[in-house]
Amino acid sequence: MKVRTLSMVAALVAASLNVAKADTLRMECAPTGAGKEFCDYVKDRFETQTGHTLEFIEFPPSSDEKLGLFQQLFAARDGNAVDLFQADTVWVGLLDRHTLDLTEQVAELEADFFPGAWQNNIVNGRVKAVPAFLDSGALYYRQDLLEKYGEQPPASWEELTRIATRIQEGERAAGHRNFWGLVFQGKSYEGLTCNALEWVASHGGGDFVDSDGQVTIDNARAARALDMAAGWVGTIAPQGALGYMEEEARAVFQNGGALFMRNWPYAYVLAQADNSPVKGKVGVMPLPSGAEGESVAALGGWQWSVSAYSKNPEAAVALLKIVSDAEAQKKALQLVGVAPSRVALYEDPEVLAMAPYLAEFRDIFANARPRPATQTRGQYARVSNAIYNATYNVLSGRSSGEQAVADLQSRLERIKGKDWR
Repeated sequence: MKVRTLSMVAALVAASLNVAKADTLRMECAPTGAGKEFCDYVKDRFETQTGHTLEFIEFPPSSDEKLGLFQQLFAARDGNAVDLFQADTVWVGLLDRHTLDLTEQVAELEADFFPGAWQNNIVNGRVKAVPAFLDSGALYYRQDLLEKYGEQPPASWEELTRIATRIQEGERAAGHRNFWGLVFQGKSYEGLTCNALEWVASHGGGDFVDSDGQVTIDNARAARALDMAAGWVGTIAPQGALGYMEEEARAVFQNGGALFMRNWPYAYVLAQADNSPVKGKVGVMPLPSGAEGESVAALGGWQWSVSAYSKNPEAAVALLKIVSDAEAQKKALQLVGVAPSRVALYEDPEVLAMAPYLAEFRDIFANARPRPATQTRGQYARVSNAIYNATYNVLSGRSSGEQAVADLQSRLERIKGKDWR
């Protein structure tokens, strides 16, 4: 009896210690609808597996407002504010010193994710985030029109230009006078940086700033890529494309006004919706390659990061692993519609049954290239501003590609100074 009593006492003491160690963690979550349903799913798993409690915190929907709030919270080193949050692809370098080093805890996960997305989250050799869901540039095309004119989807930008010219002329001659060969995001904003990266990198012109932080844009291939894009404006692309963002380009394409469109994956679902004039007529493929390069898509999407000020980093990492595992990514696709960041899910029968169109995106995501944000850290906003303004000057005829890349090289080196910070 005495031994049994001692055992019961020991068990009660152990239980009390476990309760004392239980923490309340806070995770970013959408407050309503499918987002909340996903978070409730995560909460149930996390609390069951760890014994900790999970609460949710809402952040502003605007990326700029959200980043500003993060910077305020992190400046105060507030350990109670948030443990796990989603960072935009271009924030990882900027928030480096405010996020937990995950290198040792997630080393075994690297092979499970698309390489471009994983590489985006490495700062100075350390893993600072895990991909949450993906986004990248893709080429949309009218399958029916390619078939009508006996053409195949273009493998190169040169082929795209030829096909777009031919079919644009044919459709206009048939009475569709406002038909265009190509639409893209040509406004002077972040979206143009993404387009410019795709054009330049696909020609073998580099990524503006390489992984070591060296500015590399002043080269002939990069100049040719920008000149190529400038040659589209007013010929196969409308002059108005210089004011297009994503939705303006989509509106033209989805209303039947263009043969090709560069856009993000979200446009596929909308183009195939029941009320879409081009439903059943749209194909999607990786972006074309340049004469001396390969197909390159700008990486978008969001990353899971752990606050460096979390009071229970071990539990926060456990939460990170739950929200980024295959089961959770399937649930996020089912409830929220976001594209998984794990490679194997693009061959998973359950995933393809939920979203058959994702089969078209595996190769697109495999070619995704990060913007030069991680290496330029807190100065990325200035870097991107310089890139899209220089590109816009070429598209609008104010500068040649050769002059633009030389000027951009000088400007980026001035922004860098002795080092990126």
